[in-house]
Amino acid sequence: MKYDILLIGGNGFVGRVLAAKLQVLGYSVLLPTSHLAAARELRILPKVHLEDADVHDFDELQHLCSRVKSHGAVINLVGVLHDKPASPYGKVFKAAHVDLPKNIITAMQMSGLRRYLHMSALGADVNGSSMYQRSKGDGELAVKESGLDWTIFRPSVIFGEQDQFINLFSKLTTWFPVLPLANDQAKFQPVSVQDVAEAFIKSFEMPQTIHQSYDLVGPTVFTMKEIVTLSAHRAKTTCAIIPMPAFVGYLQALAFEYLPIPTLMSRDNIASMQVPNILPLNSVDALPKVFGMSRRSLEAMR
Repeated sequence: MKYDILLIGGNGFVGRVLAAKLQVLGYSVLLPTSHLAAARELRILPKVHLEDADVHDFDELQHLCSRVKSHGAVINLVGVLHDKPASPYGKVFKAAHVDLPKNIITAMQMSGLRRYLHMSALGADVNGSSMYQRSKGDGELAVKESGLDWTIFRPSVIFGEQDQFINLFSKLTTWFPVLPLANDQAKFQPVSVQDVAEAFIKSFEMPQTIHQSYDLVGPTVFTMKEIVTLSAHRAKTTCAIIPMPAFVGYLQALAFEYLPIPTLMSRDNIASMQVPNILPLNSVDALPKVFGMSRRSLEAMR
């Protein structure tokens, strides 16, 4: 069977929302994952086919692309947040943000596919202050040089029912009545996962989005302190926030990296925060201006 969409990274937070929206609209979706057990909620979607596959294996990736209709599309949502320090970035970032897009491009070319939608990140920059930003920037560069009919999406922090950002702070404010917070004035412009998914889908019907990059942001700019306060309100708790010097945040992140639990915050995350994660000056506010969407607000999330 040939599919309309190959959804790479579809078992993640954004991918699950996007997969559900695609199948409601009648698209057939091929969704590879190496974690089938974690994809239970996707099994009930009648037009989404889950396949046990490792997209980092080029032969498997090429086989997946060969099963997409000639007029179909490949969507890449893969992204990781943490890696060990290295220059210009570590092996994990390189594999996920640079090597994988390059392999997808080659596999698509071998299968005669043209349409490619790529998830990058607001602040992606080959000369960025963090490994994350630099690896995402190199990934974008590979896409732009591919010769494919590409569209790049660069969202700010994405929020939603299953996000790993607002929910993390909601848990922390529940566990700790007093929360030391470094970089409390770092700025973000959180965007709804529903809005991000809809922008991807709308681009299918908008040929003018080919060879364009779009910054995706919500309607409001927040400081880190304001986000934590909103998270506490969402968790129906109260939490005293104690602003801390930047060097304390660096030491906290260093400690998190060595704890025997999933990393909550890394030194590279701290480096990313040095650049406001908001719509850049003179950038087009794509969701309302290009896609004609009325954006969901973080404050309205329940």
